[in-house]
Amino acid sequence: MATEARTETAPLGRTWQRPGLVPMAGGALVIGILLWLAYNAYLNTSSFFQVLLIGVTLGAIYGLIALGYTLVYGILELINFAHGDVFMLGGMISATFVVQVFSLHDHPSIGSLIPALLVTLAIAMIGCGLINATVEFIAYRPLRGAPRLAPLITAIGASFVLQNIGLRWKGDGYTSLPSILPQGNVFSIGGVTYTWRQFIIILIVVPVLLGLVYLVQQTRQGKAMRAVSQDKDAAAMMGINVNRTISFTFVIAGTLAGAAGLVYAVFVTELRFDQGFQQGLIAFTAAVLGGIGNLPGAVLGAMLIGLIQAFNEGLTWHAPGSAWSESIVFSILILILVFRPEGLLGERTPEGG
Repeated sequence: MATEARTETAPLGRTWQRPGLVPMAGGALVIGILLWLAYNAYLNTSSFFQVLLIGVTLGAIYGLIALGYTLVYGILELINFAHGDVFMLGGMISATFVVQVFSLHDHPSIGSLIPALLVTLAIAMIGCGLINATVEFIAYRPLRGAPRLAPLITAIGASFVLQNIGLRWKGDGYTSLPSILPQGNVFSIGGVTYTWRQFIIILIVVPVLLGLVYLVQQTRQGKAMRAVSQDKDAAAMMGINVNRTISFTFVIAGTLAGAAGLVYAVFVTELRFDQGFQQGLIAFTAAVLGGIGNLPGAVLGAMLIGLIQAFNEGLTWHAPGSAWSESIVFSILILILVFRPEGLLGERTPEGG
């Protein structure tokens, strides 16, 4: 009886549970990666921070693409696999204007570079916004009430259509751009240099991201987007035009892809018709890692993926190398989907996603 009494009065909150095997393995993996990074930083500190800056630049580019995925998913719960190919077409549009319209060459003057970049950025964003809205109107809107598998298959089909447009337009080889970004250093501290080539990417990306946050959080259309993402029927009863709001969301996602296409084109200086599929999957992984449907999560996931890729390809001590970059990124995607499908900042839904 005394034992029973103690059992009945024992506070439930003090029960200690042994951690499961999966959390323990995940914690050990994270600790191992941090130790690997720390030892690489100890071996060559300047090289480590140089690679870190490259990772931030890559993460900024992936962030623009990942936000397009997360915007569309947040409002329709649709993975728009054509988004990566819209990004590819944005790069092709940018390459055409840089080379053929503005005739820029290696290391142009600032006076000719800045206007050309601003005009090309505007055209790429508008063009990709219209492309994305057209895809939504033709391929997705008729399937709005269909089972989820139908629009998913349609998204894959739209991806191949856009990919073949790029193939027909520019051929199956690489489209090369001149090295138009400045090569000087913004600063150089202790052997760590930060170039204007990297800094200009941030100067383009950050205002676009801030503009998106302002649009979603402060404007009337942004409030309509958030209302539709929560409950389409209730939003319609409140007088919100659901179709127009969804089309607007696709336009915004397309403009982000266009901006990312320009940034990627001038930074990497080589484009191919199938790079949208490759880079799009990496950005999709970033969106899932951060929590797809969550804007800060998409940026966080993109930065982490950019750093992972940079460390893998740039560090010297026991780094797998560039041949393993995609395998590592997609392994992260699989692990996230299996063990934490809501991502780092996402919320677990009743469906488990």
